[in-house]
Amino acid sequence: MPTLPPERARLSELEPPHRARHIAESFGSDPARYDRARPRYPDAMVERIVAEIPGTDVLDVGIGTGIAARQFQAVGCRVLGVEVDARMAAWAREHGLQVEVAAFEAWDPADRVFDAVVAGQTWHWVDPVAGAAKAAEALRPGGRLAVFWNAGHPSPDVAEAFSEVYRRVMPDSPASRESTTVVDGYSALCTRAADGIREVGAFGEPEQWRFGWERSYTRDEWLDQLPTTGLHTQQPSAELAEVLAGIGAAIDTFGGSFTMRYTTLVATATRTKAA
Repeated sequence: MPTLPPERARLSELEPPHRARHIAESFGSDPARYDRARPRYPDAMVERIVAEIPGTDVLDVGIGTGIAARQFQAVGCRVLGVEVDARMAAWAREHGLQVEVAAFEAWDPADRVFDAVVAGQTWHWVDPVAGAAKAAEALRPGGRLAVFWNAGHPSPDVAEAFSEVYRRVMPDSPASRESTTVVDGYSALCTRAADGIREVGAFGEPEQWRFGWERSYTRDEWLDQLPTTGLHTQQPSAELAEVLAGIGAAIDTFGGSFTMRYTTLVATATRTKAA
């Protein structure tokens, strides 16, 4: 499931093709932490998707621990997950979700159809054309494909303080370069997804939606979340400890907490009757 990251965007889960699959399957090393620490998605996004689909059957691609799935369940949807990482799938099942283990491009819908196919923070691991074709196969006419990402962008002073830590500890990391293009980078992923949707020819014209929101993090909350990102899941333990110590000290200089501004970006299209 290759992906090419937008240059200079500090997207911790995007990697060159030769590493993408390996990293994609590394997030299940600590599913409890992942579920606890990762940000949710804005209710306004969930509500808009549900308002624009013909029913309540949702397929969640890369369901992970079920972060997005539970939000759709909370508004009355029935959710089935597809997940490539068996550890993530097992954790989600233990917490009441139905999950099938497969790479989405190879998954068999077995004549089942859904009102929505969604993917939160995962579509960059999916081939954009093969994934859109599989989604078209799994959607009933009028159903909707919606893929989305949270792009976090702290204030400039916090961003620079974090970048200084990475310059010292991980100088070759993209996180060592202060970036103001994170949202632009994720926007490029939305465009890539939209291009794949168009190429399949089974959807109406793709749309791109944006939802802005904020979350305040304490020092401990942010340090809990960092090891769950692709930049850190395979990092040597001593180097990770140094990063966490440095980031923690930086947050302390801001009074022990900071506000992360998020933009949730969505690429979405409706399944037409024509294949």
